[in-house]
Amino acid sequence: MQVESRVSTVAVLSADRISAGYHGHPIVRNLSLTVRPGEIVALLGPNGAGKTTTLLTLAGALPLLGGSIEFRGRRTSAPLYKRARHGLSLITEERSIYPSLTTLENLRVGRCSVDRARALFPELESLMRRKAGLLSGGEQQMLSLARALAREPRLLLADELSLGLAPLIVKRLHHVLRAVADENGVGVLLVEQHVRQALSIADNAYVLRRGELVLEGAADEVAGRIELLEESYLAPTDN
Repeated sequence: MQVESRVSTVAVLSADRISAGYHGHPIVRNLSLTVRPGEIVALLGPNGAGKTTTLLTLAGALPLLGGSIEFRGRRTSAPLYKRARHGLSLITEERSIYPSLTTLENLRVGRCSVDRARALFPELESLMRRKAGLLSGGEQQMLSLARALAREPRLLLADELSLGLAPLIVKRLHHVLRAVADENGVGVLLVEQHVRQALSIADNAYVLRRGELVLEGAADEVAGRIELLEESYLAPTDN
C-alpha cells in the first residue's frame, strides 16, 4: 500500500551497510534500509534469516558490529533505553506485558496515556481490571501494542506481532499500525512471517536470506512477486 503523500522524505531510521550478530560474530552483513515518518516497512525472510537480530540491533538492544545507524537524522550508538527516551518503541516476540498486573496497571507502568490506549483499542475498555495474564493472546498483543503506541513514538519496531494469533486479530493489529502511520506520522519497521498480510499494509519491503538482503522495493511490487518470494527467498534455511 503506497501512501506517498503522507510519507516524509526525511528518514526517521537509516541503516547503512550494517553488520549485526552476537558475541562479535555477524549474522547479518552489509544491510542498508530506511524508514521514513508515516511509512510502514516490512522486513521479511525465513526463520534464521537474521530479522530479529537486525531489529534488536536497530533498537540498540544489541551492539552494532559494523556500518552505521541514524535515528531521527543523527548517527547513534546509544543503548535502547536512550533511544526510547527520544521516541523509539520496541515490541519483541515475547509479549510486553506484566501478567500479574491488571490491564490498567500495565498501561500506567508503561508511562503512557491511558486515554490514548483506549482510543487505539476500545476492546481494552472492558478489560481494564482484569489481570493481563488472564487475557487471551490477542488481547495481550493489543495491550502490548497499545502501550507502545500510547507513548506517542516517532518510530515503532515490532517483531512478529501476528505470532500465534487468529487472522482477524492480526488484521486488527495491522489496521492500527496503518492508522498511526497515516494519521500520526509514526514510522514502523515490521518483522513478519505472514508475508501477504504484511505486504498488504506496508509501503516498502526488504527480504533477508541467510543474513543478506536478497530483495527490496515497494510493497506492491514485491507482492507482485509473491510466488517467487515464497518458493525461493522465504523457503526454510538450511540448518
